[in-house]
Amino acid sequence: RGGLVAFGSCRSVVLYDPQKRKVVGTLNGHTERVNCVQWIHRNDGSQETELISGGSDRCLILWEIRSGKLVNYIRLEGHTEAVCALDVLSLEHQSSAESNLLIASAGSDSTIRIWSRCGTEVKCLQALQSGKGFVLDVSLSLLPGSDVPILACGGDNCGIYLYTQQDGQFQKQLVLQGHEDWIRGVEWAVCDGDLFLASCAQDCLIRIWKLQATLPPLLETGEEDVIRLKENIFTVNDNGGLDISFAVTLDSVLAGHENWVCAVHWQPSFFKGGRREQPRRLLSASMDKTVILWSPDEESGVWLEQVRVGEVGGNTLGFFDCCFSPDGTMVLAHAFHGALHLWKQTSVNKARLFVVLTVGQKNVG
Repeated sequence: RGGLVAFGSCRSVVLYDPQKRKVVGTLNGHTERVNCVQWIHRNDGSQETELISGGSDRCLILWEIRSGKLVNYIRLEGHTEAVCALDVLSLEHQSSAESNLLIASAGSDSTIRIWSRCGTEVKCLQALQSGKGFVLDVSLSLLPGSDVPILACGGDNCGIYLYTQQDGQFQKQLVLQGHEDWIRGVEWAVCDGDLFLASCAQDCLIRIWKLQATLPPLLETGEEDVIRLKENIFTVNDNGGLDISFAVTLDSVLAGHENWVCAVHWQPSFFKGGRREQPRRLLSASMDKTVILWSPDEESGVWLEQVRVGEVGGNTLGFFDCCFSPDGTMVLAHAFHGALHLWKQTSVNKARLFVVLTVGQKNVG
């Protein structure tokens, strides 16, 4: 963000400028390997100045940087094993100029911890148990038309667990079934007022789920002969005393990878004409040594593969993660052997290799 790439390298978080092709900052604070890094996006679209990292030292660190220099950092301690996934939701209140944060982190201790940052105060609100399994990725968002946070968790039991926050505590609402192997990635995006969840798994497939407000289920609809997609419906209180029902349906299944799909990410949203817009473009990284850019066809609306980039031959093990640049014109992916690969979109709507960076670790934010 802001032209900088953040990634974990051993016990440090490295800030890299791809335009200058050099490291511009190093954040030291973890005592063990850094496993996950993420920039904290602002709701007003301004440049990010904070990021968060999680490591094998069982803690998270909130970093604040200015011009590539560390200004402040806060440690979040509570996990009893390594932190393997995290996500952050910025909650801005009109009564306060400060940006409050809601943080979800998943650890090898089979827990998902929910954290709150109000001003300079950080505290753990809740610890959700995932039983004997492991959660491999988490994603936070707000339910459409409300201020109720929703959390999606994917792990080694093939189900996507959806939690909503009610009275300050997250409660399980649904389990989305469909994947047939470990779920490696989940991510929310708001498109045209509806909420979409992209998930990927070791079954080589990507699933896109649509969540939208709906009427409460009726006892008698009188339309038994109408063919509909299966809906998973749940009801929440929107903190204003009103009960709102939401329906989750399977929107699309994307098949194109020939091996595990390790990561899936939406193109970042941007402001245009004073309103936030979310491009319907999706990026996936796979162990089949390819990265695919997906988008729906303009006429049919069917999701199709638009661009495929990657490695041909060699002894690489495939790509572990990927991400878009803020404007969507560049794609970054990193492989198991430790190299960062950067592709830039050309004017003829094709992708070419722009530069390859070699680093010592493989955790990109």
